[in-house]
Amino acid sequence: MYDPEELAAIREAKESWEDGTYGETVDRFGEREETFTTDTGGQEVDPLYTPADVETDYREDLGYPGEEPYTRGVYSTMYRGRLWTMRQYAGMGTAAETNERFQYLIDEGSSGLSMAFDLPTQMGYDSDAAMAEGEVGRSGVAIDTLDDFETVFDGIPLDEVSTSMTINAPAAVLLAMYVAMGDEQGVPREQLRGTIQNDIMKEYIARNLYIYPPKQSMRLITDIFEFCAAETPNFNTISISGYHIREAGSTAAQEIAFTLGDGIEYVEAALDAGLDVDEFAPQLSFFFNAHNNIFEEAAKFRAARRMWAQIMEERFGAENPKSKQLKFHTQTGGSTLTAQQIENNVVRVSYQALAAVLGGTQSLHTNGKDEALALPTEKSVRTALRTQQILAHESGAADTIDPLAGSYYVESLTDGIEEDAFEIIEEVDRRGGMLEAVESGWVQRQIQDVAFERQREIEAGERIIVGVNEFEVDEEPEMDLEEVDPDQEQNQRDRLNEVKADRDGDAVDDALAGLREAAQGTENVMPHVVDAVKSYATVQEISDVLRDEFGEYKPGR
Repeated sequence: MYDPEELAAIREAKESWEDGTYGETVDRFGEREETFTTDTGGQEVDPLYTPADVETDYREDLGYPGEEPYTRGVYSTMYRGRLWTMRQYAGMGTAAETNERFQYLIDEGSSGLSMAFDLPTQMGYDSDAAMAEGEVGRSGVAIDTLDDFETVFDGIPLDEVSTSMTINAPAAVLLAMYVAMGDEQGVPREQLRGTIQNDIMKEYIARNLYIYPPKQSMRLITDIFEFCAAETPNFNTISISGYHIREAGSTAAQEIAFTLGDGIEYVEAALDAGLDVDEFAPQLSFFFNAHNNIFEEAAKFRAARRMWAQIMEERFGAENPKSKQLKFHTQTGGSTLTAQQIENNVVRVSYQALAAVLGGTQSLHTNGKDEALALPTEKSVRTALRTQQILAHESGAADTIDPLAGSYYVESLTDGIEEDAFEIIEEVDRRGGMLEAVESGWVQRQIQDVAFERQREIEAGERIIVGVNEFEVDEEPEMDLEEVDPDQEQNQRDRLNEVKADRDGDAVDDALAGLREAAQGTENVMPHVVDAVKSYATVQEISDVLRDEFGEYKPGR
């Protein structure tokens, strides 16, 4: 953006400043006894940035919002046209409690619902399974049949809300329930809006909530791509998640590199299944983490957009502009929340939310202050939602598009993260792609090494965590925490038994037989899963058919 002579003059002037004004002051007074690096990448932060630190071609590297390379945003008006979707993650034990929380959030101004499921549901087990004992409704809502979904969305018109579901291995089943609910309400399928996470790769990498082997999991994902492209074109078929990769300890550059690497794997699988890139790619979405370093995080989001546009065009020949637009949801960093001095978490979440908005997120979830200890209370959820509303309406952060663009520091960070992330992707390619890199354990080891070093820094006092290893208090005040009803597990089992007793057993058997036949061949399984849930087949009954046909994934075997 500057001519070479001007840049040379700036470099010379900066050297003079470093030796003179700055250097003399440092010699006399010193600087803080800290290492000035980015939060996770370890990139050294210079005392001052100038145009000489940024090798940016404005038109090629930045451009304009809504135009390639989308560094400045995927929409031309961004938040001046429409604010980001304000989602609050909720899944409260039982379907009735979750409906109550959803209704509360809508009344308080939430513009999108985000659904958390308990562990048995996430693993494809019913509440009466031996494997489910002690976990029913603990980490989210228990869903066994369509009857539970009918209760969750009672009084909530699906043509007026957008719903995100954090579900992966049994994603086809929960998506089918949402489609069935829309059919019940008379909502045309093309009007259904929302996202299923449906990202099995990151389960192999970070969370371990998988059921089927990779090849068969990819089959399910591409079947969903094909079904939704035809039936629910406004529903995002996958939320390719870096969130959990970051929660496991990765750097910012690793988060976007491994996430985009997963995206590459899904696109290749869909192409291998015979799908056209410009038919399914517009329905891909992403899910990132927001941590405490505002500038590094905003730069990460900007770099990810630019990278995905390049990947989709150069690797896959995408022509539809929507295929190249990286649209993403952000959640504030759960791993950054502390059990000590939980009020400090309100501040952390606020800064993380600011970073996400400065980085141009399309939707945002802000964590409750008490989530390091339990499911959030109604009060802490309201505070988390108000954090977004204050950011939107009082801070000025949403008034102009990409307000950090042109900052020498932010553009330097954006370029640096992009360079680091592309180097990681190139290494993944050398190792045969993400699937091979994950199955060999290489990806997991890269993340584990960073997590280990970070923990070492905290324990050594080299990294300050306020309230944990510095600025501690002797006594913590009593806290009002959300409690789980100890009777809810048996109540859920009783409810499931009632549904099984009332349903048409022959219809269930026929639907499951149709699903089994489709799974044995190459027919898309999704219409059969929809038929099964409409017959009130359970999550486990459907998952068990696929377990029988696809097998279960056993790492290292």
